[in-house]
Amino acid sequence: MLGISERTVVRRAAPLFGDGTLRATAVRNPVHFPDVIPLALRIRCKPDRIGAIAATLARRPDTLWVDVLGGGDEICTILQLDGPDARNNLLLRDLPATPAVLSWTSHVLLRTFPAAFDWSGGLLTASELAGLRPDIPAVSEGTDAPRPALQPLDHQLITALIEDGRAPYTDLAHYADTTALTARRRLEALVGGQVLRLATEVDLARLGVRAEALLWITVASGGMEETGRQLSRHPQVRFAAATTGPANLLVAVAAADLDALYLFMSGTIGVLEHISTVEVTPILAGVKRTGLVRPGRLQPTEPAGARRGRTARGR
Repeated sequence: MLGISERTVVRRAAPLFGDGTLRATAVRNPVHFPDVIPLALRIRCKPDRIGAIAATLARRPDTLWVDVLGGGDEICTILQLDGPDARNNLLLRDLPATPAVLSWTSHVLLRTFPAAFDWSGGLLTASELAGLRPDIPAVSEGTDAPRPALQPLDHQLITALIEDGRAPYTDLAHYADTTALTARRRLEALVGGQVLRLATEVDLARLGVRAEALLWITVASGGMEETGRQLSRHPQVRFAAATTGPANLLVAVAAADLDALYLFMSGTIGVLEHISTVEVTPILAGVKRTGLVRPGRLQPTEPAGARRGRTARGR
């Protein structure tokens, strides 16, 4: 798609994966996992403990994002919780037992729009994206598209791919005790059916992004689908989801600088007719993205296992 040789791609890309600039993983689409509860949490913390809380949340295997917001006293985290027990343990036990947590609000993600599958920061054209993903329709999580039946083998493959999104078919086959041909066939079905999204994590500053923010948007109910889809197609929107709570649309924006963020707010958000209110919360630091902890970001001040009873979970 870039008009260069495969050899050049390998020569340039391999060192980026080797030094951790790029990290490959996979993310489940909760639509295909009925027991999974996708949840956004806004957590207000004591400012002097926010690094420890963020690091502890990032260590949880069920967190996809952990971002420090605003004035350095708030965290937003996106979780995929494995059922009501996991949700209740977090909301009714772990968070209340954490002295440094002052308050929190929880927002169930009702539907995730296509940005989560196709975001490229505007660096790739529509035709390039289509060429890279020719068999994946641009639909949101939650449509009535046919859902492939999951096999026990699929869950093993998904676990392996979350650990290493670039694992060869032979390694996947060994992990799942099957053949490389079967592993490839099932993986193609999972990706093609949007059961699984293969993703690469990168520090967005490397792509020229210097201003990130979360937008908590209130939209008229009749315009939620139209607004969510329209925003999700914008090159600066890397995530968009309909949520429960006072605001019913959560949008993550990645802009080149503050001026570009302002132009997005005035020129894109400002002209949408169904929007009534918008709360903008700048992202100060991304501690975990796409399920991967970013190296060197906000390390805890105590060992990870210190005094379990003080945490959510761990501090």
